[in-house]
Amino acid sequence: MHGYVPWVRLAPLTTLRLGGPARALVEARSEDELVETVLRGGEEVVPLAGGSNVVVADEGLDATVVRVLTRGVSMSRDGDDVVVRAAAGEPWDALVDRCVAEGLAGIECLAGIPGSTGATPIQNVGAYGQEIADTLAAVRVLDRRTGAIEELPPQACRFGYRTSAFKRDPGHRVVLEVALRLRRATVSGPIRYGELARALDAAPGEGAPLADVREAVLALRRRKGMVLDPDDHDTWSAGSFFTNPFVAPGDLPEGAPAFPQPDGTVKTSAAWLIEQAGFCKGYGDPRGIAISSKHTLALTNRGAGTTSQLVALAREIADGVRERFGVRLQPEPVFLGHAWPG
Repeated sequence: MHGYVPWVRLAPLTTLRLGGPARALVEARSEDELVETVLRGGEEVVPLAGGSNVVVADEGLDATVVRVLTRGVSMSRDGDDVVVRAAAGEPWDALVDRCVAEGLAGIECLAGIPGSTGATPIQNVGAYGQEIADTLAAVRVLDRRTGAIEELPPQACRFGYRTSAFKRDPGHRVVLEVALRLRRATVSGPIRYGELARALDAAPGEGAPLADVREAVLALRRRKGMVLDPDDHDTWSAGSFFTNPFVAPGDLPEGAPAFPQPDGTVKTSAAWLIEQAGFCKGYGDPRGIAISSKHTLALTNRGAGTTSQLVALAREIADGVRERFGVRLQPEPVFLGHAWPG
């Protein structure tokens, strides 16, 4: 474990490149170091890994931030499946790449998503018709309240759309390791996402070679500024800032995309609502904070932005959508050092 370094800027450790300093920063490169640091520091320790889905306050954090840099991947057969176990600090896209190369199907549509493996169950990360809940076998966690290390089955994670028990109660557990159950295959499962099917020239319900699916997903994400590039300010974001809202059928705005849900609600498109409310790509300050020029759902730092400006633009967009359609947008990132004002 690297020693505590006082008042370290957090902005360079996030994909938004925003936020003030932490009172102290320490790096944990093994599970033992991570557990020790968290238990010693108690509630004042904030874990941070890839920094891809966090918004840090301009004032920073009066807390110790522990960078989760743990590494390690193992694979074991379980019947016709392979269980892949990865330390929380493993870069997610590198894990996807490795699994595709090994002929393991189930996460190929999640290529190009920045951040760490340990963050994926927290958000129930999903894209192009797949989400972590589809393949998760278990999550190894530290219970911060009892000090116990536990292995939670999928049902204990209480997964929902871009959420989980970990996100709903962020101070309770720290993810140490993620286990995925993948199947041996050279071809993906049925492609369920229309845009991806068209890119692959696949008919509805067909699969495609795993490597082709991964490359197609990466190409689609690059066109939307969703693959990290230090020279492209459209990628200086936290990904999709708002989640797609769920509304009662009678509250669905006329003309809005509609995806009926088992519980009787309808999921609609946050991007459509934002655009129809008058917020276009590039809206905002071209030198500070603006909507991506490639993707309406991404709020980007154009190089001279601040977190307060980001929150102000997000609030303006959310208020505009609510006034126009009566629909409340909810942010997807985790806010550190301040709360979402909505």
